[in-house]
Amino acid sequence: MGMLYDALDLILNAVWFVMIVQIIMSWLISFQVLNLRQPMVAQIWYSLNRLLDPLYAPFRRFLPQTGGLDLAPLACFIILIVLQNALHRNAYLFF
Repeated sequence: MGMLYDALDLILNAVWFVMIVQIIMSWLISFQVLNLRQPMVAQIWYSLNRLLDPLYAPFRRFLPQTGGLDLAPLACFIILIVLQNALHRNAYLFF
C-alpha cells in the first residue's frame, strides 16, 4: 500500500510541476519575454497545452467566460492542492 501512496504522490507532484511551468510560461509569453515564433518555445508551449487541456476542460465547462482571463488553471490548481493535502493527511491509511 505504501507503493500506491508514493505513486499517487508522484503523479500529483508531476502535475503540479507541469502546471507551474505552463503558468509561468504563459506569463512570459504574454509579456513578450518568450516568443512563440521560436521553434523550441512553440513546441514546449503547444505540448504543455495539449497535455493539460484534458485537465482544464471540465473546469472550463462550469466556469464563466471572463474574456482574456482563463480561470480553469486556477480552479484546477486549487483542486490539485486539496487532493495533495487530503493524500498527505490520510497517509496513515496506506501504511
